[in-house]
Amino acid sequence: MSKRDISNAKNPDLRASLIAMHRAAAAARQTAIQTNTAIVVGRDGQIVRITAEELKQEAAAGSPLPRSAHGQSVDT
Repeated sequence: MSKRDISNAKNPDLRASLIAMHRAAAAARQTAIQTNTAIVVGRDGQIVRITAEELKQEAAAGSPLPRSAHGQSVDT
């Protein structure tokens, strides 16, 4: 099996799933900010806790989605 970028998948639902995951991540971050709670994410192969204050700072700086949300691959 070879790996390829999920955005090139033949199945349109699979291609759309990456966009849906990005939206869900953004919603989780917004909820964490509103409720002043931390979230736990995977970054560079590590489990990382991000506080609401850190999320606010990232949002103010215009930080993109977490790196773990980019470059997902799918087995073909």
